[in-house]
Amino acid sequence: MIGMRIAAGLLSVATLTAATACSTSDQPAHAKMPTAAVASPAAMASTHPTETLKLLLQQALPNVKGKTFTSAIVDFPPNASALPHRHGRAFVYAYVLEGTVRSKLDDKPATTYHQGENWVEQPGTHHVLTENTSRTKPAKLLVVFVSNTGDKLKVDDPKS
Repeated sequence: MIGMRIAAGLLSVATLTAATACSTSDQPAHAKMPTAAVASPAAMASTHPTETLKLLLQQALPNVKGKTFTSAIVDFPPNASALPHRHGRAFVYAYVLEGTVRSKLDDKPATTYHQGENWVEQPGTHHVLTENTSRTKPAKLLVVFVSNTGDKLKVDDPKS
């Protein structure tokens, strides 16, 4: 019950943040930023499309020294998947705004999340799989990070 209250509270804060980000943020947060490097046309033909991250708000938490609150929209085109990655020491909350996303954390089984469902990632979690399950429809997440100020929000696994 407490976990659901925390998730609902984070969702409320993220929704309010999204609604007010354009009018209250000191930082530009309108550009879409690809979260993976752009591959050559030949390489792209053999891989899935990737996700994009659009920052809504990034702000230092005034009552928690050294921590930053970041909210973002992550868009997954049809058949897109993210590379395995970590979010450093960040606490992460993800809420499915649109579509269906399959996610696998650490050694836990993969879970499929539909519009209106959510999950959290503890600091240091290995995000082994994140993918849009549809070959024809996009998926979209609202993601909230509470991270150490200055840390990268996503670090892809080194290529083997």
